[in-house]
Amino acid sequence: MDKNFLKHFRNYLQNLNNYLKSIDKFELLKLENFFNKNLNSKEKKIFLAGNGGSAATAGTMYNDLGFDLFKKKGKKIKLFSLVDNISSITAISNDTGYENVFLNQLKINHNIGDHLLVISASGNSKNLIKAIQYVKKRKGKIISFLGFDGGKIKKLSDICIHINTPKNMYGPVEDGHLVINHIFAHWFQKKIK
Repeated sequence: MDKNFLKHFRNYLQNLNNYLKSIDKFELLKLENFFNKNLNSKEKKIFLAGNGGSAATAGTMYNDLGFDLFKKKGKKIKLFSLVDNISSITAISNDTGYENVFLNQLKINHNIGDHLLVISASGNSKNLIKAIQYVKKRKGKIISFLGFDGGKIKKLSDICIHINTPKNMYGPVEDGHLVINHIFAHWFQKKIK
C-alpha cells in the first residue's frame, strides 16, 4: 500500500474545497436569480458550450438542469447543448474551421435575447469567444464557468463562476464546475414544489 496516495487524496480534496470556498458568493446569487427568471420561460433559451472536459460538463448540465428538472418537477429551464451533435460539430469544423463550431450553430438556432453559458478552464478558447461576441451583439446574457485566471472570457461575462486556480489545474476546475452544476440542480429540484 502506497501511503503517499492517501496523502495525495487528502491534499486534492483539501485544495478542491479551498477553491470552491473562494468562489464569489455574489456571482452565485446572480446565477440563481438568472436561472429562476428563466424557469418556465416560453421565449428565452440558454445555449451551453465548452471544449473537452467542459463539453462533458455542458452535456451533464443539460441533463441535470434541463431534463431532470422537467422529469421530476414538470418545470423547465430551456437549455440547449451545442456540444452533443457530433455530425454538426464535425461538419462545421471540417467546412469552416473548429473556431466556428459554436458560432455557426448559434447562427442557425439563436434568437435575439437568447443566452449563452460557456464552460472553460482557461477562459481563452477562440470558438467560445466568437460565440460570446455573437450572442452579446444579439442582446443575450453571457454566463461563464471558468478556471485559472478567468482568461479573456471573464471580462466578457455578465455572470462569472470563477474557480481561481493555478494555470493547468484542469482536474479541480472541472470537478468544481460539476459540483456547482449539481448544487444548482439539487437546489431547484428541492425549491420547486
